[in-house]
Amino acid sequence: MRREVGGVSEDIFSAGDAHIKRVVYPAGYKWSTNLKPIVGTELCMHAHVGFLAEGHMRIDYPDGCCIDLIAPQAVIIHPGHDATVIGDETAVLIQFDFDKETVARLNLPLEHEHAQ
Repeated sequence: MRREVGGVSEDIFSAGDAHIKRVVYPAGYKWSTNLKPIVGTELCMHAHVGFLAEGHMRIDYPDGCCIDLIAPQAVIIHPGHDATVIGDETAVLIQFDFDKETVARLNLPLEHEHAQ
């Protein structure tokens, strides 16, 4: 299945209870600009687990923590973040998720935590 929302295109494949998604974020994308008005939350409250195959993204958390993701790189992005594509190229994320159950099914924190 293919869908597009807020300028982001997703190819979604079902794999049992999980989904494998190829998510393409265009150059200039910023979650708070492109999707916040559609989703209606202050930050992206979805967890993202996968592999950044192309591009460069910056993940910002409200505690001031900023994470640069530069392909190729495995990623875990906790809920409660903003995301920005850096540079003039699209960013492509291969993501594995369970929709709204991703955090629980993968035993991830409910919000960003700093490594101890």
